[in-house]
Amino acid sequence: MKLMPVMPKATEMLTIPVGVLVFPAEILIFPDQNSERRQLRGGGSCGLEFWAVAIVPMAKPSFIGAEQPLAPDLAPDRTILGGSATSRRRDLVFVVNPRGANGRTGKEWKKLLPFLRSRLGSECNICESLTSGPCHAIDITREAIREGADAVIAVGGDGTLHEVVNGFFWGGKPVSNHDPKAARATALGLIPLGTGSDFARTLGWKNDPRDAIERIALGVRSHIHVGVISGENGEPHYFINVADLHLSAKAGYYASRYKKFGNLCYVIGALQAFFSHHNRDMRIKVDDGDWEVYSKVTALCIGNAKYFGGGMKITPNAHPSSNNFEVVILQDFKWYDFILKLHKLYNGTHLSVKNVSSRRACSIEVGEIVSSGSIFVQSDGEHLGFLPRKFSIFPGSIEMIC
Repeated sequence: MKLMPVMPKATEMLTIPVGVLVFPAEILIFPDQNSERRQLRGGGSCGLEFWAVAIVPMAKPSFIGAEQPLAPDLAPDRTILGGSATSRRRDLVFVVNPRGANGRTGKEWKKLLPFLRSRLGSECNICESLTSGPCHAIDITREAIREGADAVIAVGGDGTLHEVVNGFFWGGKPVSNHDPKAARATALGLIPLGTGSDFARTLGWKNDPRDAIERIALGVRSHIHVGVISGENGEPHYFINVADLHLSAKAGYYASRYKKFGNLCYVIGALQAFFSHHNRDMRIKVDDGDWEVYSKVTALCIGNAKYFGGGMKITPNAHPSSNNFEVVILQDFKWYDFILKLHKLYNGTHLSVKNVSSRRACSIEVGEIVSSGSIFVQSDGEHLGFLPRKFSIFPGSIEMIC
């Protein structure tokens, strides 16, 4: 094996072209960038030629996700190490979507790095992982939790946060540390950067990444609930903000095609969704009770938090620390109803409007009276498929830095 030792300063940022797993030992090893990606565990050989990059003392292992080619002004992977490593240092993994908000997230993150390093570098081992595509954040998060990270911080919009939240679970259960004696569970953190930061609005956070870094520095944790979505087949899916169906979900599906227009994408998506929209009769079962029929449903929203669609306060009484969802149902809405009542939807005063109802639920099952297979379902702005679905609360399942 050919070795080329390098001795960077403790606070020096290393730019590494492919994925790395930082071992408890002092040598960081990564495969040559022209070789096929490998993840090494325990120092085993896989028949490839490796190059030793650096010798850096580490308190415990930290995962850094592998990357493929990204925007030219961003390195695929970086490790930022500040100060001397001790047993009390926190291992923080920052999951960044550099392409979020048409590349603005990556540029803002790059500008934020010097402040982050100066604020956290003396107390934490900071690992940055840039996502390369859909669902990559889920894989990074699961690996970070298994390797014992103190926290996984989503950097970006609600889409990145959604993937990181789903990475906290596997096979219907929370992902756990490989070390059964670990003192604390991995926490969830958030630095809002992106097209939408609706979850941050619920918590009353300003859209200021430096404020978010200060929260991370303090490290105060609170238990929050998430929602679980199950269908007839497949793995359970999780959401932290709002799940919705029919018109709003279809609008979100179309809006995802116009992200380059910022929050205007939601208006464009809604207009496009209306062209083919028809209100539908649905049946609903709340908390495993009897089936109820709701006629001419326009949209149904299940809120674990208050906002969606770029600041629309659709479930104004929901909060991720409460023990249930707020379910808001819009019935028999016409296109002009949305124009006339849009301001009420944004400021959260729509619950008094005719044909709008609200109720609390720990679980809600939704299906069509006459199945069409065309009722869109989404959660946290991500398209999931179509009805039928069941939505349930998963109480206290995540500790969040807030």
